[in-house]
Amino acid sequence: MNNKIKNLDEFIKKVDDMKKQEKMDLSSDQDLSIAIMNLISIEEHFFFTGAKLNKTEYYDMIKDVREIRKELLKKIIKEYEGEVWCISKHLLAASMRLMEVGTKQLGMGKKEEAYDLFDKAYNLYSLFWGLNMKLLNVGDIKKIDDEALNKKDKEKKGFMGKLGDLVKKAIDCCIE
Repeated sequence: MNNKIKNLDEFIKKVDDMKKQEKMDLSSDQDLSIAIMNLISIEEHFFFTGAKLNKTEYYDMIKDVREIRKELLKKIIKEYEGEVWCISKHLLAASMRLMEVGTKQLGMGKKEEAYDLFDKAYNLYSLFWGLNMKLLNVGDIKKIDDEALNKKDKEKKGFMGKLGDLVKKAIDCCIE
């Protein structure tokens, strides 16, 4: 009997470790998504620097950065249909830009505007994860009023709010 309990305890520990590992992978993917955001920004900066200085060598560097970005994005987006790949890239890029503009607004003392931009950035980031974790089934989304998803929706956070909550639960960056 003692042996069975020990085996059961080991089994439960392994399952718990696997759960923890799965969340850790999501956390790593979250870190990777931030790196990808920065690579998209680097591509943009090489473009604008090349254009402003009229130096094509900056354009040439875009290709190398783009290849790294594509390789890393494949680690997160394993399966996609239609234009989900491109949509995902643009969701990350828009999220990053809104964060940067929000940070600038915060620095200028425009807190409310900054907070609004941060909310929008997080909503786009959540949409990226919802799309790529297959959390979205657009056919099932029915709006009753501006903030409710269906008539049973008591919290009335709207689609983006609900998606943000799901992403927060799925990705816990503090688990190691």
